[in-house]
Amino acid sequence: MNFNIRMGIPEMEALWKELQQKHRTGTANKTEEQLYKKWGNALIKLADDPFYPGLKTHEIEPLSKRYGMKVWQSYLENHKSGAMSMYWVYGPDQKDITVIGLEPHPEDKKNGAYDRVTLSDME
Repeated sequence: MNFNIRMGIPEMEALWKELQQKHRTGTANKTEEQLYKKWGNALIKLADDPFYPGLKTHEIEPLSKRYGMKVWQSYLENHKSGAMSMYWVYGPDQKDITVIGLEPHPEDKKNGAYDRVTLSDME
């Protein structure tokens, strides 16, 4: 089951294109290069199987409630402080997944940690 991955407009698309361009021209710093590789790997897995075990995909109910649609979180890496997570939704078409955010995983899931997560808007 392959999904078409879309980047939420405008933030996610701009970030992905910037990382891609820096990678291709060799101008990415170490942090940018690591993010590009981890995110790219996660996007490949997400397109193939959103519930691939390494992604640890799960719904984030506070964000689903806030945005009025199911918002999912998938990890770019595990077991690291400040590890990045991508937030995504199904749609707009049946075989689409739209990435609407990329944030460090909240360390403290209690006390409104997801209140600080800001996601881009769907088209």
